[in-house]
Amino acid sequence: MPVPVTIRLQENDFDVTAEIAALTRGRTDIGAVVNFIGICRGDDDGHTVNALTLEHYPGMAEAEIGRHAAEALERWPLMGLTIVHRHGRIAPGENIVLVVTASSHREAAFQAAEFLMDYLKTNAPFWKREESAQGTAWVEARHADDAAAARWTKS
Repeated sequence: MPVPVTIRLQENDFDVTAEIAALTRGRTDIGAVVNFIGICRGDDDGHTVNALTLEHYPGMAEAEIGRHAAEALERWPLMGLTIVHRHGRIAPGENIVLVVTASSHREAAFQAAEFLMDYLKTNAPFWKREESAQGTAWVEARHADDAAAARWTKS
């Protein structure tokens, strides 16, 4: 049975409960579902953020995310996978990204979700511009995020 994979990039918000229900509906073989929801912060280490604007290259972004989803399916015994990533202007408190992984057991679901989020945070083809009282600025990658992603590199 092929593993159901959903990858969507969209401007509108998503419904976490509906996404999990769609992934697990009618499935009695799934024993673990892990989800991660990234939310836009209004305060980033004492710096007030009014909004984020995420840009991407349509088509290329989905293909790149798909490559990493395929790698997750190779590395862990997943039974389902959903990735929803928003683009456009996002206000503090709004959802940015959702990763849902399903497996027979929790370890695979947790590890695959972490792997995918580390990739999305560091290497997915998105560009983030932050709005604040000081104006707008492109957000640079953080070394801690790169270090987290490096642990998944195959040697």
